[in-house]
Amino acid sequence: MESSQRRKSGLNLPAGMNETSLRLETSSPSSPCSSSFRSISISSPRMISSLSSPSSSKSTICSDRFIPCRSSSRLHTFGLMEKESPAKEGGNEAYCRILKSELFGSDFGSCFSPAGQGSPMSPNKNMLRFKTEHSGPNSPYSPSILGHDSGFSSEASTPPKPPRKVPKTPHKVLDAPSLQDDFYLNLVDWSSQNVLAVGLGTCVYLWTASNSKVTKLCDLGPNDSVCAVQWTREGSYISIGTNLGQVQVWDGTQCKKVRTMGGHQTRTGVLAWNSRILSSGSRDRHILQHDLRVSSDYVSKLVGHKSEVCGLKWSHDDRELASGGNDNQLLVWNQHSQQPILKLTEHTAAVKAIAWSPHQSNLLASGGGTADRCIRFWNTTNGHQLNNIDTGSQVCNLSWSKNVNEIVSTHGYSQNQIMVWKYPSMAKVATLTGHSFRVLYLAMSPDGQTIVTGAGDETLRFWNVFPSVKTPTPVKDTGLWSLGRTYIR
Repeated sequence: MESSQRRKSGLNLPAGMNETSLRLETSSPSSPCSSSFRSISISSPRMISSLSSPSSSKSTICSDRFIPCRSSSRLHTFGLMEKESPAKEGGNEAYCRILKSELFGSDFGSCFSPAGQGSPMSPNKNMLRFKTEHSGPNSPYSPSILGHDSGFSSEASTPPKPPRKVPKTPHKVLDAPSLQDDFYLNLVDWSSQNVLAVGLGTCVYLWTASNSKVTKLCDLGPNDSVCAVQWTREGSYISIGTNLGQVQVWDGTQCKKVRTMGGHQTRTGVLAWNSRILSSGSRDRHILQHDLRVSSDYVSKLVGHKSEVCGLKWSHDDRELASGGNDNQLLVWNQHSQQPILKLTEHTAAVKAIAWSPHQSNLLASGGGTADRCIRFWNTTNGHQLNNIDTGSQVCNLSWSKNVNEIVSTHGYSQNQIMVWKYPSMAKVATLTGHSFRVLYLAMSPDGQTIVTGAGDETLRFWNVFPSVKTPTPVKDTGLWSLGRTYIR
């Protein structure tokens, strides 16, 4: 009889329990725990009779346990429902829905399974299995930084190297009286034999770095002046460009003139050696190629600029010559051409600063004057511009480090600063200040660690900016020479 009543009611109840003995109650609103707890009461005549007092006018409500509020819990992280559970006979689904509603709230089921699927409360092997919440991609704790499949753990990752420290002050300062403040001249060069040449007025002085000895190489006389100096790669001979347009070659060790060559109509402001050819650029807009092995003043003339030639550099393999002019052009020539193989016209001011990369062939850097202020990088194989960066001030010189893949630039209006850049990211390594005029002159020591800068404030300043080749450790503040100021003449 009882079995038939259970089938009619649609509920699968335990033996000895009828439908009227099952009721669901919630605590009254006045209870302080009404919003946090719900109770389930299951009573039977035998339970009431055994637990109630004969004098009690109300029936005692017995609850199995209190369930804490789930509203602030992350229940979605628990795999409460992974597989469908087949419905049992006797309407077990309806009983579970009522029980689930009382335990978790009426809208709990909607976030787990669509209607019509198996009961989410059905017991299975995935019950209370905790699922890991994956952090967002922007989270600093996200495992996607290395990835689960990368094979590396966070403990194995090495911390980033701290930026290399560059001393902010020069370790030596030389007074250089009469050092001209002229953007188009090139008056400082450092030889491979560690001798610094400086053009001061009508004279050229040699300063030996190992012992600080100063030697007067030559005096051009009252009617001429020095406009450019350039050592050969071997460091034994030095070429001098003059205001009258001559190119003189001197033996630096014996202080004797080897040869004088003409050909330019006016001042020769820039010189560049390769292994056997000396190139000279002039205000007359021409580039002359000189060969000391022949008797003629020059062996070829390169015509392409429309204004004064102020920048000139041979590539390290001697295959290409880059020239910059006051016509805002950057031209690239090869060994045999009389016409430029590349005409690069993106600069909007005079191009004096030119540097070839010693680390990558066909990579050329150039810098523009006050109206341009940009450093541009070129692939001379196809003429494509690889990158450009606005430095904020006139670019006077560029020099690539041979020890590390970094480049140093000197600047004029308006900040007169020296900047060290990491290539190819062009992140700033250091910004050095000290000159009160435009930093028009730049040369690098033969070991590649020290640079010397010159300006119209008539000073030469020596800076330790690059590490050595063998041990790229931070450069120390102590240099090869004692601190202090001396005179170069």
